[in-house]
Amino acid sequence: MTIDLRSDTVTKPSHQMLEAMMQAQVGDDVFREDVTVNKLERKVAEMFGKEDALFFPSGTMANQTALKLHTNPGDQVICDKYAHIYNYESGGASFNSGVSCKLIDGIQGMFTAKQVEEAINPDAYYYSKTSLVEIENTTNKGGGACWDFNEILKIKTICTHNNLGFHLDGARLWNALVVKNENTKQYGEVFDTISVCLSKGLGCPIGSLLVGDTGIMKDAIRIRKIFGGNMRQAGYLAAAGLYALENNIDRLKEDHIRAKEIGEVLAKLSIIKSIEPIETNIVIFELNDGIDEKMFVKKLANKSIYIISMGGGKLRMVTHLDYTDIMHNKLIGLIASF
Repeated sequence: MTIDLRSDTVTKPSHQMLEAMMQAQVGDDVFREDVTVNKLERKVAEMFGKEDALFFPSGTMANQTALKLHTNPGDQVICDKYAHIYNYESGGASFNSGVSCKLIDGIQGMFTAKQVEEAINPDAYYYSKTSLVEIENTTNKGGGACWDFNEILKIKTICTHNNLGFHLDGARLWNALVVKNENTKQYGEVFDTISVCLSKGLGCPIGSLLVGDTGIMKDAIRIRKIFGGNMRQAGYLAAAGLYALENNIDRLKEDHIRAKEIGEVLAKLSIIKSIEPIETNIVIFELNDGIDEKMFVKKLANKSIYIISMGGGKLRMVTHLDYTDIMHNKLIGLIASF
């Protein structure tokens, strides 16, 4: 039995999702004639109370398009030092948009409105122009932590007063909504643009969407084309997204419960130095000094259990819909024996 906890992107479509994909009506989406893609985009836009949504092959491309929409070359984006757009998108902010990142030293990937205010550059020609604030919810490198919505509202006020765009990397927003009992409309009212992923917790084989109102989104499809992201009969993929939105959000609670149980077992081990607080489906922990991180990962791999290193001594496990009770019980038993 292989237990793959490297990411919630390793899932494969269920039989029901595959059936929905095979029954999809499709067309050429470059001509905007794929009825299933159009249906998915309308649905997600309506969920967030926005005028437009656009389907992308990846969350990175959706985020990179948002950066391009909000900025001009030479501008600066405020984000956390753990931000996905800074750490895990191959330097795309500078390569694609010619912008730099002003990194905030937050806690678990989250910062305060006061920190945002202090990070805004003075309005002088020899400073990079601050044009956008970006946050990530949940925070990947922060251990799946969920933002306090009240703090988000305070940051929005800062953005409004300083004429700054506000973008949400909501790759795992679905997890945050379930934990915090929040809704998509709340987020749509606050953020100018939001990217959401279908291929992480929701189990789709591919796909993210970027949502926003027409004013900010009017060039999104052109930028997607420039980035090479136009697709043809993408309705088969969009059908998976529609199925996931209807069937796979509430079940995220199961992933959260299993992640907490993994954390409880890890906390009892003498080899563990620290564990990030666990709110959703991500478990990030550090080993004690002197314990070989690579050997630990290899020891698990030898037993067909796969996790990843996030750098800086951090190891990560991510629960997901293909991680079953049988797998969970096996993993718990093995960890407890360390």
